[in-house]
Amino acid sequence: MVTEDNVREDFLYSQIADRLSAQIEKGILKAGDKLISLRALSKEQGISLSTAFKAYVELENKGIIEARPKSGYFVRFSPLNAPERLKAEPPGPLIEKANVDEMIRTVYKTMTHERVIRLSVAAPSAELIPEAKLNKAMIEALRKSPHSCTQYEEVQGNRTLRKQIAKYAFNWKGNVSEDDVITTQGCMEALIFCLKAVTEPGDTVAIENPIYFGIFNIMKSLGLTILEIPCHPDEGADLEYLEKALETVPVKAVLFVPNFSNPTGALMPDYRKKQLVNMLAEREIPLIEDDIYGEMYFGKTRPATCKSYDKKGLIMLCGSVSKTLAPGYRVGWCLPGKFKDKVLSNKIMHTVSSATPTQAAVANFFETGRYDLHMRHLRKSLHTQCLRYIQAIADYFPSDTKLVRPQGGYVLWIELNKQVNAFELFENAIQESISIAPGQIFSTDARFSNYIRISFGAPYNALIDAGLRKLGELIKAQYP
Repeated sequence: MVTEDNVREDFLYSQIADRLSAQIEKGILKAGDKLISLRALSKEQGISLSTAFKAYVELENKGIIEARPKSGYFVRFSPLNAPERLKAEPPGPLIEKANVDEMIRTVYKTMTHERVIRLSVAAPSAELIPEAKLNKAMIEALRKSPHSCTQYEEVQGNRTLRKQIAKYAFNWKGNVSEDDVITTQGCMEALIFCLKAVTEPGDTVAIENPIYFGIFNIMKSLGLTILEIPCHPDEGADLEYLEKALETVPVKAVLFVPNFSNPTGALMPDYRKKQLVNMLAEREIPLIEDDIYGEMYFGKTRPATCKSYDKKGLIMLCGSVSKTLAPGYRVGWCLPGKFKDKVLSNKIMHTVSSATPTQAAVANFFETGRYDLHMRHLRKSLHTQCLRYIQAIADYFPSDTKLVRPQGGYVLWIELNKQVNAFELFENAIQESISIAPGQIFSTDARFSNYIRISFGAPYNALIDAGLRKLGELIKAQYP
């Protein structure tokens, strides 16, 4: 039973853990420093021993401190000891022509192998998915349905689910209703419907570089021309580059991932989102905003979306539960603004309606409050896992390794020595049953040849530790 005392205790230990973490982050407390005892912390902060213990346990789970038998607690790892932050430097020119499509197919083949340490999959591992509660939600949804979810759903989508999505828009400063939402079979289908609504074959669409390789497949299938916009590792797409390009290139649409872009993990600041929206509004260019990672934030509040600054209906926001709850359910949605009728027409032509049972189950999961509780646990787990993976990379990878420190999402974008060929590293790692995503597959010309993407979607354990250790050895073997 949740009581007022329980809530207060949780608030206190998290607050104290955050303050201690901040001191370690700033270097006030350094690796090897001894922390005050539990009893001293309890007395100094006016809290119970139980609360003090929980604060230390939270930091211990994140790998920041460690308990030593009969000695107390010590700082184990400081972010100051992490690999150097990746800078916004353009990658070097290509030396050899590479077949990106072939690389992507090869990487895809390894992503579902059960006996492989899947560091390449930017999604929650099975341990983080609340399968029992999802099953319960599905059963409840089937019982409530007059026809046990065997009939076609409304073309626009399950009404209860659309209401819940509209309700959650409040978290990203959105003001929408259920009538603004169209459900889809995952986020990729939402992106396709939105692109088809505002482009014709041969049109140019601006995308980030690097970007998730699945976007290339969409563009290719729709016969679209790609304009790649450089992406800052911390702040996302280079808007100044985009603005200059718009002066000479007839861009029909822009597709960006402002919140925790894949693979860089970049988070576009709110003022830059507003700048982007205004820039495109002046030119009447639609923005397709992929917000699939927006809920996986490590901070106190959810980042805003570009959609929250939209005044003309030009922003088409797309999302799903594939990265937060159930990849296999294929439940996604879009808020297409002024292009709603066109997107709805595309859905009617291609799929008629989305799957009834999974939409109903997800709607139930949202409506009962289970989603809120699940997301609190998931965000905390991902943040902890992110820190543990970074610590292992600092321990096992070469000293000249650089990486982005993401504020959310699932992935680490890592720059290795220029002598390293990421695809060769991928091939060598597969021989050791380790799957990574080589940097070449995140641009059309395979330019990020000494970068890799690693996912921290799986809880840190001995198997992951061994995999990262071995990966470090393979990297070191590629150059003297």
